Amino acid sequence: MIFAIESSCDESAVALFDPGRGIVGEWVQSSLQRHQEYGGIVPDVASRAHLEFFPWLVKVAREELDGGKPARIAVTTGPGLAGCLALGVSLAQALSLAWNVPTVGVNHLRGHVYSPFIAPHAADPQHFGPGQPGFHDLLPHLGLIVSGGNTILCEIDEQERLHILAQTVDDAAGEALDKGAKLLGMPYPGGPLIEKQARDGNPTSYDFPRGFLTSGEPKFSFSGLKTSLRYTLEAMDDPTLEHELPHLCASYQQAVIDSLVGKTRQIWRKRRARWKSFGLSGGVANNQALRAAFAKLAGEADLPLLIAEPRHTGDNASMIAFAAFLDPEGVAPMHKGSLTFDPNWELA
Repeated sequence: MIFAIESSCDESAVALFDPGRGIVGEWVQSSLQRHQEYGGIVPDVASRAHLEFFPWLVKVAREELDGGKPARIAVTTGPGLAGCLALGVSLAQALSLAWNVPTVGVNHLRGHVYSPFIAPHAADPQHFGPGQPGFHDLLPHLGLIVSGGNTILCEIDEQERLHILAQTVDDAAGEALDKGAKLLGMPYPGGPLIEKQARDGNPTSYDFPRGFLTSGEPKFSFSGLKTSLRYTLEAMDDPTLEHELPHLCASYQQAVIDSLVGKTRQIWRKRRARWKSFGLSGGVANNQALRAAFAKLAGEADLPLLIAEPRHTGDNASMIAFAAFLDPEGVAPMHKGSLTFDPNWELA
């Protein structure tokens, strides 16, 4: 049994994962509502919320253990907000001493990379795991993490090693959606609100830029998209904006989707015989238009598409536990009673 802790940003989360049964318990408490009045995540507010939420979360998880204890603890040690990571690590170290079990640190981004594999594992835990045919048959795997903080296209190769193939040079896709929504007068977080408005709009009404899409470079860029929207809005009066809002949202969202899918398609076509599956993870993976576009790409490639379940697209502890189980070589063990964290820990 693995007891996992996630505290990299505004979600306080714990989970229990049994290699024989899959996820046996997962609990998440978000402080997002507290950040909305500020228009974004405030680190101190998030840290205080962790201090408030974790005692209750641990209590509920311990009740599930029913007097037992896990074999080890897995905790997010980066990337993320320094104060939030520190609280999660401190909790892990305290529980490690109380239970006398080892602790390992897990890269938050690795959790996202592996999160699309959680559902198949839960369906057939004996068949799906390190060295098992069900997992290895899907490798090499081409996966896209798309969230508010990261946009990374990466590979899990035949030896289960991770390689970054492309990533954003500025804003992440989710960040671009939230910033675009703010320009349009929408509250934080604005990405889901843009998606809602876009359903009634024409995605070809406005020609917003798609960064690096024609150059073929292994990069994403969304800052120019945001700037283009700002210039477009500066030329509009309020009545025009009200009338055009659905079309602006649809066109802006489509530019983000075209960049994500287009770059993935470019890289796949260069080495199309290499990969055996596609993956989509991170908070923006809940966008239905993006999911549909990736499903179309997977159909074009005649490859299976694994998408993280909605409850595992955001920050959650289940993906941290699963990453520790699936990739024991990619974790950082506690050394001499201490475990460090790195707010800038890169995916590698």
